[in-house]
Amino acid sequence: MLVAATAVVAAGLGGTYVYADRFEVTAQQALFAHPIVWQSRTPYQQIVLTESFSPFGTTDTRLYLNGGLQFSSIDEYRYHEALVHPVLAGTHRSVLVLGGGDGLALREILRYPDVAEVTLVELDPAMIELARTDERLTALNQGAFDDPRVRVVTADAFTWLRGAPGLFDAIIVDLPDPDQTSVAKLYSQEFYAMTANVLAPGARMVVQSGSPFFAPRSFWTIEATLRAAGLRTTPYHVDVPSFGDWGYVLAAVTPEPPAAALRAPGPLRSLDDRTLAAATVFPPDRRAVDPEVSTLMRPVILDLQRQEWR
Repeated sequence: MLVAATAVVAAGLGGTYVYADRFEVTAQQALFAHPIVWQSRTPYQQIVLTESFSPFGTTDTRLYLNGGLQFSSIDEYRYHEALVHPVLAGTHRSVLVLGGGDGLALREILRYPDVAEVTLVELDPAMIELARTDERLTALNQGAFDDPRVRVVTADAFTWLRGAPGLFDAIIVDLPDPDQTSVAKLYSQEFYAMTANVLAPGARMVVQSGSPFFAPRSFWTIEATLRAAGLRTTPYHVDVPSFGDWGYVLAAVTPEPPAAALRAPGPLRSLDDRTLAAATVFPPDRRAVDPEVSTLMRPVILDLQRQEWR
């Protein structure tokens, strides 16, 4: 009798768990416009992949971290070409990527035959595993993680920089937007100073800096914070349809601001010398107005992000 009762209870609980799991999937799907094809809650974040198909045969794969869009396969090349190629116009034998666990920035870096090594520091090993094994992502990143020039480190970028093993010719900071306390430290004066300390002489770095249109105070705070860390800067912005107007800051420890230029090994889809030159021009209503500096003790970037993306 007890065994039978236990079996009934267990079956009921099993049904409850299945129902709860289905309910969670349904609830998650309600937050996204396109069907979820993969999701996982890791110790660090919620990762979601969605996929949709147009009547014209176009596939749109999208990656979300904690509900925030990271890329759309329709236009991600615009974001990643603008992120990678201007900074690699300088020396680039040894490249450091902070973030970028989807491998899309890696894809662009590895186009350069004279890149000898790339170190990618990503917090979440689940993101790396997804980018290495999911056929949707490997098709987009062109199997970048299988390239022998790539070394992956799973670590917090702030902690890792304190003991970085050497200097780099180019650094690409491709981190999520600083709308959480744990991420805001990666947009601080102290963090940028540590990053500058691992730049080789004459090296350059670039920081993805959000939207100068939708979040102008955040954008110019990032630029001002880089300058406060001792770097000369060249801000620029491009149009990424799934994001809108999106900005970056090129930076270097040099007497003059780094030149916005291209030395890509072949034509790019969205950038050439003329469009990059135009990208460094900001309209009057989106130019810097008394930006603040974000520090560990006073992370103003966090409040600005929450205000501007409300």
